Amino acid sequence: MTLALLVSKLVVDRGNTRAVNDVSFSVNPGEVLALLGPNGAGKSSTVESLEGYITPQAGKISVLGFDPLKDRKALSPLIGVMLQRGGIYPSLNPQQALSLFASYYSTPRRPAELLERLGLQDVAQTPWRRLSGGEQQRTSLALALIGQPRVLFLDEPTAGVDIHGRLAIREVISEQAAGGVGILLTTHELAEAEAVADRVAIMSKGQLAKVGSISDLITPGLRFSSKASLPLDALQATLGASVHEGPPGRYRVEAPSSPALIGALSAWLASNQATLLELSAAGSLEELYLSIVGHEADDSDISSHRRRTPR
Repeated sequence: MTLALLVSKLVVDRGNTRAVNDVSFSVNPGEVLALLGPNGAGKSSTVESLEGYITPQAGKISVLGFDPLKDRKALSPLIGVMLQRGGIYPSLNPQQALSLFASYYSTPRRPAELLERLGLQDVAQTPWRRLSGGEQQRTSLALALIGQPRVLFLDEPTAGVDIHGRLAIREVISEQAAGGVGILLTTHELAEAEAVADRVAIMSKGQLAKVGSISDLITPGLRFSSKASLPLDALQATLGASVHEGPPGRYRVEAPSSPALIGALSAWLASNQATLLELSAAGSLEELYLSIVGHEADDSDISSHRRRTPR
């Protein structure tokens, strides 16, 4: 089976800065990989190398077995690229843009089909510049799909999209993966990565820190939130397990969840005038992400996850 994407020991320099340093990962057909990391982590340089826009200094990259630079003409009809913003003439409406892009391919999807699938029928005649941010995002995704690609590059596909549009985009991504399309998704929204990705790859300072399924990467244990700077020595003595505070007020107990453990925790917090705000028996992508990128984390990474992910 030919891999959808292969990155092996990739090195990319941006001026005097090593933007990507010895990064390796792959994406199978039918798989969604979310590439995560703060601004400056090397995500864009990695993706632009795969799209054939920049020349790496070292390493091997291939898309469907093709070299993105040497085989650009053969590869272009096989990939779809969704940019986060722009790339569309501001006076074109979604119908016109899709019809134009359809003319570039030998076997495109029907524009009307994509307008309906992404809920754009009511704004099909509205110029791009007058579309809402969410409508522009859905139009950009439709344009990435028009050529029936075998590999999709999606940059922040749900940024600025309302809940209905978000769900529609998630469904389309799942449909594409089920049809065998390999998908590389870059996002700052951890909740979206959890919702659609089969695996995540977390970059920091130009290197790949972790790659795998969320369930494989997250350390099991009881998580809770309360007031910051609890006396952990006393709490650990009560629970008989190690307790760690990550971001202020967010704690991890290194012990399997059980009714007895939860009862002891609740009683101790009450006796110490501390309110139990949130409780989870499962790990979180947010915690894993913060443990890797630390102070580099962008506000949008964490705020979006806390806003949308129930505990």
